[in-house]
Amino acid sequence: MKKLKTVIQKRKLEKAIKVIRFILFYLLIFLALIIIFSTNWAKENYQFSDFDQILFTLNNSVTSASNEIIISFIKSNIIIPLIFTLIIIAVFKFIKYLFKNYSVSIKIEIRNKVFKINFYSIVKVIFIICILSYSIYYIMDNLYIFNYIENSSKNSNFFEVNYINPKEVELEFPKKKRNLIYIFSESMESTYANKKNGGAYNYNYIKELTKLAKDSNSINFSANNLIGGAHMAYDTSWTIAATIAQTSGVPLKSTFGQNDVKSYENGLVNGAYSIGEILEEAGYKNYIMVGSDLTFGGRRVYYQNHGNYKVYDYFTAKEDEVIDEDYYVNWGLEDAVLFDYAKQELTKIAKNDEPFNFTMLTVDTHANDGYVSNFCKNVTDDKYLNAIACSSEQLGEFINWIKKQDFYKNTTIVLVGDHLSMNTYSFDNINPNYDRRVFNIFINSAIGTSCNKNREFNSFDYYPTTLASLGVKINGERLGLGTNLFSCQKTLSEIYGNDFIDEELKGSSEFYDDCITNNKCNKK
Repeated sequence: MKKLKTVIQKRKLEKAIKVIRFILFYLLIFLALIIIFSTNWAKENYQFSDFDQILFTLNNSVTSASNEIIISFIKSNIIIPLIFTLIIIAVFKFIKYLFKNYSVSIKIEIRNKVFKINFYSIVKVIFIICILSYSIYYIMDNLYIFNYIENSSKNSNFFEVNYINPKEVELEFPKKKRNLIYIFSESMESTYANKKNGGAYNYNYIKELTKLAKDSNSINFSANNLIGGAHMAYDTSWTIAATIAQTSGVPLKSTFGQNDVKSYENGLVNGAYSIGEILEEAGYKNYIMVGSDLTFGGRRVYYQNHGNYKVYDYFTAKEDEVIDEDYYVNWGLEDAVLFDYAKQELTKIAKNDEPFNFTMLTVDTHANDGYVSNFCKNVTDDKYLNAIACSSEQLGEFINWIKKQDFYKNTTIVLVGDHLSMNTYSFDNINPNYDRRVFNIFINSAIGTSCNKNREFNSFDYYPTTLASLGVKINGERLGLGTNLFSCQKTLSEIYGNDFIDEELKGSSEFYDDCITNNKCNKK
């Protein structure tokens, strides 16, 4: 009886081990397929340019992303791999059925012990090794992980040599301080203009912005004599990184390459000194308005810690009864609603005594397809370019509204793209050698310049340039890694070249880790 119980227990154990091996085997296949499909999905939907961007995204909550993006990810990277896994299970079951009457095996003798491995098990082991190896190689090759590892081993002193700590620079504001309206236009490039105006297309998809850029009261900085923009430097290729570059003069490097690995919830670029902090200290009130949840991508923690901005986002739009409680379009509220919200709040803000910095970020032109409102015109079969054209029209109308307000005469408007678009199909038919640039216009600036054309510059230069457009005098004309473009002083891009700077930014930097990330800057 005891022997029978032992046999039964042994069989139960063998059955349990068999089930565990079955689950583990197909779970590994499922995970390998998720890696392959999600990597391919990222390539098809977003033009990632470096692994730092991916690391940052993984370190931040994505729950406030567009519902369409989340649904697309689940469909492409969970459901489809699951279906393929089920098919693979069926195929292996069929193979096992075919060989059930055949005993094909290999005998291996190790230290006088003979191990018998059947053919079916060998096929499964080879298959799992191959698919896991391929998935690891595929993600490392396509998401710049090999490049990241290589770059992490390189040390650079570029920051230490070229970074100008804004806290140590003398700034002189005019007696009557000017207001600032800073508009980040999602993924807006000068590329969308027609060739005649410096763009890459036969059709001008940004007619209104082109007109504004050529207006006598506007200044567009360009690498040629036509409408152009900034080079997108390394580690400035996604929204929060681009925001930090333009408002603090530094890139955003991932925590994985830093000495103090910690959550981004504890702060972003804690040692940077932003335009928000400078303006707050000068008596300005800072405001930030977005059409989504500001928390997404680390934006809330940045604006809270660098200028104490008052927040307007998807949730405050509900509180202010701009939208209904159950309203949700695109990322929260589309740009048409966002601009109405901005008009409403600007009208109130302008009545206050203190000067203001009103920063806002549009979202309709977010990759991959953008969002096209019902009133938008279809100027092309390309949905994304239709979103660009409609955004240009809405931005033009919004700026024309600002120009009619009493506060405009003492207000500078800065309209810039945050970064180059991550759209993966709308640039297929342009000249592959075309140099895509981030759009910019400085409207109603306090000062002018003769040095706005034939310039090489990047997003860092917008930082001191924006302050200069408010009439602020900057001792030395430089802040962070940026140079005031209104001055004729050479930018770092003009001194070193953009390619050299990008290579230096890829490397690790103890100075960046200590000074910018951890706020332990000893540079004098």
